[in-house]
Amino acid sequence: MTYQEVLAASRTCMGPYCKSCPVCNGLACKNTMPGPGAKGLGTGAIRNYQKWQELCVNMDTICENAPVDTSCELFGRRLVLPVFAAPVGAVTMHYGDKYNDLEYNEILVPACAEAGIAAFTGDGQNHDVMRSAAEVLAKCGGCGVPTVKPWNMELVKEKLELVKAANPIAVAMDIDAAGLPFLQKMEPPAGRKTVEELRQIAAWAERPFILKGIMTVAGAKKALEAGASAIVVSNHGGRVLDQCPATAEVLPAIADAVGGKMTVLVDGGIRSGMDVFKALALGADGVLICRPFVNMVYGGGAEGVRLYVEKLRSELADTMSMCGARTLADISRSMLFGY
Repeated sequence: MTYQEVLAASRTCMGPYCKSCPVCNGLACKNTMPGPGAKGLGTGAIRNYQKWQELCVNMDTICENAPVDTSCELFGRRLVLPVFAAPVGAVTMHYGDKYNDLEYNEILVPACAEAGIAAFTGDGQNHDVMRSAAEVLAKCGGCGVPTVKPWNMELVKEKLELVKAANPIAVAMDIDAAGLPFLQKMEPPAGRKTVEELRQIAAWAERPFILKGIMTVAGAKKALEAGASAIVVSNHGGRVLDQCPATAEVLPAIADAVGGKMTVLVDGGIRSGMDVFKALALGADGVLICRPFVNMVYGGGAEGVRLYVEKLRSELADTMSMCGARTLADISRSMLFGY
């Protein structure tokens, strides 16, 4: 199969909310909730995508004609490119009943590992989701990142104990999920966490702890204070708060503030290897991509994942070679027009 064939196949089994659009830009799903859209006016996901497209790269081919290396090391694991599949939960409700969360992870996690990257796994009210994710991660030698939602502290500890046995490369918490209604209604209270609570969670993790959902310099500094090894600059795809800035807009200041002190990842509207290049140029160490991986799993299973990773790698390598970057370390902000 080709990438386009996988995308076409996904349109036969996705929905009714996700349209498997030729370009996943948030325009068709907009404010469809539940579904892959965004909260309120639905502009969050659209803005995330558009801001990457507004950035232009500077071409420079007067340089050494040497092979380009897209590989990197993140969380002690060598990856063929600085990309992770982002965590996704409730796939049946959001994307269609071909798969449930357990089945989705059973395809995605090993497919990503075999393709040379790693997947974040999601979380949900069904405890079997995290249990299944831990089992799949264990089979893949821990090549992945289980993502725990900000439940009450007792439940967070319980879930961390469950996934630690899989020896994952890192553990994440999508702290921005505090905006999800089912968390807000929990007893004892779930949702937002203090620096002190996050410091305790990082200690429980006993491995690199990643905080996903950072959108300000102040938030990044608090994550660093809490002992996080990494952050993901993310607005949850615009799904938890309307009218946020795009991740591309806040990334440079955050990277300038905490880059070099912790790993900085970013997600939100990143779709191509060119977008990955732009994110790295703005200061990220790597990126997370969500919805396109869902399309690839629904339309082509493990083969779809492999094809998409190859597409991203080819696009990133081409952009690097045409902008004068032989390695990821060579990518700089000066390679973006206007910087």
